[in-house]
Amino acid sequence: MREPHFIGHYSFMKFLVTYATRHGSTAEVAQTIADELTSHGLDVELREVSTVDSIAEYDALIIGSAVYTTQWVGEMRNFIKQFETSLIEKPVWAFSVGLSGVPKSSANDPVRVGPVLLRLKCEDHRTFAGALKPKELSWRERSQARLGGAIEGDFRDWEEIRQWARSIAKEIENS
Repeated sequence: MREPHFIGHYSFMKFLVTYATRHGSTAEVAQTIADELTSHGLDVELREVSTVDSIAEYDALIIGSAVYTTQWVGEMRNFIKQFETSLIEKPVWAFSVGLSGVPKSSANDPVRVGPVLLRLKCEDHRTFAGALKPKELSWRERSQARLGGAIEGDFRDWEEIRQWARSIAKEIENS
């Protein structure tokens, strides 16, 4: 990972936490991250990725997406493509949500969520277990989940998610 390149005191930084979700699980993870950063005195804006038309006003970003068939949701891939030049110039942390029931060691490789993350050189990338509720999925998504060995249930570890957000806040405080 590259060296963080923060400007000034951390409390003057403005963060964007943006996410792409299909069924709401990733939105809840993003909300938890934003809440934790805010509780540490950081200026944070939480936005669904399709509502972001500029990132110029933000000093740093946390981007996250649901993972389906080992890929980030198309809206997040499009966001990264649209803002790639600016994203390379800013500190960016990334998180993936999904792959319920799949061993963590096999999901943490950024290649599994597409080459898009490899271009950004993120400060950190974390994969969090998601929530699989088959009744909320389309027939195709249920089929893919079954074939992929995903297990029904909510596997999100809220303390793990909050701890990751705290580690980001601490990194900024120490910069």
